[in-house]
Amino acid sequence: MTARTTSCGIIVTDGYRVLLGHATRSPRWDIPKGLIEPGETRAAAAIRELCEETGLVAPPGELTDLGVYDYLRGKNLALMAWKPAEMPDPAVLVCISTFTVSGVVLPEFDRFGIFPWDDAFRRVGKNLARVLQSLPATPGLPSL
Repeated sequence: MTARTTSCGIIVTDGYRVLLGHATRSPRWDIPKGLIEPGETRAAAAIRELCEETGLVAPPGELTDLGVYDYLRGKNLALMAWKPAEMPDPAVLVCISTFTVSGVVLPEFDRFGIFPWDDAFRRVGKNLARVLQSLPATPGLPSL
């Protein structure tokens, strides 16, 4: 049996809206997330991914651990929530995490937006929407 991998992500929200990045070369939007590295805690991995994919730095003491969820075949998703003092300006966020297609280096996210929760559920992939809609009532997140 193959071990499951774990992606760690941060939901950046004011309780009513959520920050999403548009996945380059995809119709989908996503939250900042990525695979945990050996020796990293889930929170450290989520903070690293947030920084690499948006340029934002979430203080560890301001994160709410939302738990670990079945996400994809062979992959779990560990989620944290961060409610910053004010939502970031999507126009100034920069993704430095990249991938290469046909010799061209592209950012994982090519733009950002802040969306009401109902709109966000329609923009993300079905598996992420399922996980987000299953989150327990948590301060800073809407009751879903």
